[in-house]
Amino acid sequence: MTTFQYLIRLITYRTKLYVFNALAWSIIYLVPIVPGLITKEFFDSLTGNDSLKVGTWGIIALLLGASVARVVVIVLGFITDVQFRFRMGMMLRRNLLQHVLKQPGARAIPVSPGEAISHFRDDVDQSEEAASWSVDIFGLTCFAAVSSYILVGIDLQMTLLVFLPLVIVVSVAQLSTSRLQKYRAASRESTSRVTGAISEMFSNVQAIQVAGAEERVIERFRQFNDDRRRTMLKDKMMGQMLDAVFSNTVNLGTGLILLVAGQKMQSGSFTIGDFSLFVYYLTFITTIITNVGTFITHFKQMGVALVRLLTLLQGAPARLLTLKDTLHLREGRGASAGNSLAGSVAGSADDAPPLRTLEVSGLSYRFPETGRGIEDVRLQLKGGSFTVVTGTIGSGKTTLVRTLLGLLPKDEGTIKWNGRVVEDPATFFTPANSAYSAQIPRMYSDTLRNNILLGQREENGMLEEAIHAAVMEYDIEHLQHGLETMIGPRGVKLSGGQMQRTAAARMLVRDAQLYVFDDLSSALDVETEQKLWERLFTSRGDATCLVVSHRRAALAHADHIIVMNEGRIEAEGTAEELLRDNATFQELWSGDERAKG
Repeated sequence: MTTFQYLIRLITYRTKLYVFNALAWSIIYLVPIVPGLITKEFFDSLTGNDSLKVGTWGIIALLLGASVARVVVIVLGFITDVQFRFRMGMMLRRNLLQHVLKQPGARAIPVSPGEAISHFRDDVDQSEEAASWSVDIFGLTCFAAVSSYILVGIDLQMTLLVFLPLVIVVSVAQLSTSRLQKYRAASRESTSRVTGAISEMFSNVQAIQVAGAEERVIERFRQFNDDRRRTMLKDKMMGQMLDAVFSNTVNLGTGLILLVAGQKMQSGSFTIGDFSLFVYYLTFITTIITNVGTFITHFKQMGVALVRLLTLLQGAPARLLTLKDTLHLREGRGASAGNSLAGSVAGSADDAPPLRTLEVSGLSYRFPETGRGIEDVRLQLKGGSFTVVTGTIGSGKTTLVRTLLGLLPKDEGTIKWNGRVVEDPATFFTPANSAYSAQIPRMYSDTLRNNILLGQREENGMLEEAIHAAVMEYDIEHLQHGLETMIGPRGVKLSGGQMQRTAAARMLVRDAQLYVFDDLSSALDVETEQKLWERLFTSRGDATCLVVSHRRAALAHADHIIVMNEGRIEAEGTAEELLRDNATFQELWSGDERAKG
């Protein structure tokens, strides 16, 4: 997609609204045509050459009427511009976020969170700015066309002199394209690094303190800031230099026009009214020249923004940026109360029928960096079963469940829900079809309640049930503010076991057909772990559970156990069968017993 195609797709996002906005601003820029002609009549009336014959007060009334009309249209223009401009920005951010949320977890964004924020904020703003300025260019072009027609009818040579600076401005802007884009790209990159560094520092305060790395981290941040200062300075200086060229070109052109006009008036071929009309229009033509230069600058910078936004798409078609879909701006219009983007994305597929069988055949994924992963995994889960995936460290347990759920992009394989192929696992395996608790829980710097609910409505006692099943009621009683306790960045105020059980409660509060637990109880003491599995086993109802664990408490509850080894399924069966026939399982079972001892 070229920058011009990108601009066209943006301005046609809401074509009727854009046209209405363009018409409003065209009228705003065309209104001064009338006061200019009235001014000409006023000065010509002083020499008896006027044609309206309305008198001085009539001319004043006409000028006031034109001014009031322009103010009214300007107000209307700002309303239409805000409506179009910010809808366009929201559309871009919605499409970007929707694409990110649909990606496998390992490929969600190719940059740090801080850099991604810079893309969502700065690059979308730049795109929005350029598209908004296109409206001004349309209106100013209309003014230039009409005023040129009027001025040519008076004096062709003077008209050419009026528009000569415009040609110079466009030429300078085109010549400065490559350098302008280079400085803008460097400025955006350095800003992204600073934003990313801030995000990383706030997320890893504890690690920085433990390592005693405060000075080194601050020095690195200072270097990023110095680099940003230099690149921003170059970018701003380039912009200011172009503005200076545009303004001074206009001033030089104005001086030349005044000199030529004086000579023509002396010769009698130019009236005072003609001169006043040229001077009056010159003010607005100056605006045209400056704004054309500004639009060209924004358009070139828009090209930089487009390239950066495409990096977030990671090879996906560029048209995804400008998909024309409904923006749910009002509750009750196209979206139910409480509906969110995450809900519309995750639940875009219809809820699946009750799970009877989940079949996986030939599932493979290899990490590009190491070549390790899973190979040709074949398994079957029965509805309502409690299946445990176990194996030694590095055997592929977590990779298996993450690939199954679409959090890693499978290289090969087929996944079937009740015999029906799941085309997009990342979208399908979400509530209410499936819920997942990761090996490393992710917490937000928010209340414990909000970390469990994550925006879900609290109803029918589901929160209390989830807390009980996750064995958290005792912990909550002893927290200073209970469920309203702020748990800090990444949950630093919680212990490892509390974080794991918070993640379990977060999953269980969502009614799902398939629950996937990844090493849920690794940080728990024996008694709490035993309670956890017992409660989960009894409270899950008809739900199917897929559990990654090597702990005996989980294995003892399993209907079916899958043993992984070097990325493949080595054995399957019940605990009794595997204890009798599989050496790997025997070692895991006895190893867990020794760990407890």
